[in-house]
Amino acid sequence: MARKPANGPTDGELEILNVLWERGPSGLGDICKALRVNRPIATTTVATVLKVMLEKKLVARKRGPRGYQWSANCDRRETAAGMIQKLVDRVFDGSARRLAVHLVEAGHLSEDEQNQLRELLENPDQT
Repeated sequence: MARKPANGPTDGELEILNVLWERGPSGLGDICKALRVNRPIATTTVATVLKVMLEKKLVARKRGPRGYQWSANCDRRETAAGMIQKLVDRVFDGSARRLAVHLVEAGHLSEDEQNQLRELLENPDQT
């Protein structure tokens, strides 16, 4: 049975989106160079992933003087919100509170971050 297509980006797609969000429209070579800072990756692999991302409408491309210029076709904040909602739904039974408790209890938040969270909870309109 074929797997249902993912709504959000895969880990590899997210890596590419992060490059595009940080750098703006970029050529294939520049995207590869940025990704290779963290790990070796073949140019053909990146090109294939970009093609899939284009089909999923995660990226857009325009023909430039030296090949395509790729750009993110999705907003970082909206993408993050969707991924977090999926995490909350699948891991924490739809409870954002359980996620927050987990982050605090597991020690993932510094004392400063906990204070910022406390402040946000006390004054939600001051973001």
